[in-house]
Amino acid sequence: MRASAVLWPASATVLALVVWQGIVSTTGVASFILPGPGSVAEAWWQNRMLIGEHTLVTLSEVALGLLIGGILGAATALSLASSRAAQELIRPMLVFSQALPVFALAPILTLWLGYGLWSKVAMAVLIIYFPVTSAFFDGLMRTPQGWLDLAQTMGARPRAVLWRIRVPHALPSLGTGLKLAAVYAPIGAVIGEWVGASRGLGYLMLLANGRAKTDLMFAAMLTLGVMSVMLYVAADRAAQRLAR
Repeated sequence: MRASAVLWPASATVLALVVWQGIVSTTGVASFILPGPGSVAEAWWQNRMLIGEHTLVTLSEVALGLLIGGILGAATALSLASSRAAQELIRPMLVFSQALPVFALAPILTLWLGYGLWSKVAMAVLIIYFPVTSAFFDGLMRTPQGWLDLAQTMGARPRAVLWRIRVPHALPSLGTGLKLAAVYAPIGAVIGEWVGASRGLGYLMLLANGRAKTDLMFAAMLTLGVMSVMLYVAADRAAQRLAR
């Protein structure tokens, strides 16, 4: 690993902490409005077991959402690329699904699936399904025409063209979709927890906010941010492997 790969993120983190502390020190803002980094770190350490427990819940929701959404998105993209009729029927529904506000769907999913794990997984799937489908489908449709013409000249069947030429060419695009999904999936899970839950980082943030424990709320929020960054890094590594 190159030193710059660690140096620049570390420098950005230090700079953000310095600016944050500078704002708190110079403005004298009350701690229940904006606690300093030290207060947040102390709250995180004192509640590390509680935060860890809720983090595992949110992480499981996000992981299941990524798995199910990634599989459904890839399968849908393959169907769209293989059939003109599927493009005419499914693509308008995909676009319409993105026109609906996520917050409007969260109460409905909670009503249908309950306050447990699966309503949050469904929210994550809804958010990441379109990016994965769109990115992979674009990659499938952008296969160089010369490759397709050569395959047709050699008498390749459509299924062989799809799996041996178009899919390998589109794997980097699928990797891009998965990286976007890794960023968006925690948003869906947390929105579901805000609407109705008894566990998870989103629930913990609401609970801390209601009890005016702003430092705990910031600690849970920063933990969620770190988790999202780690998911993105993992998806980026997977995308690089797909590209190779």
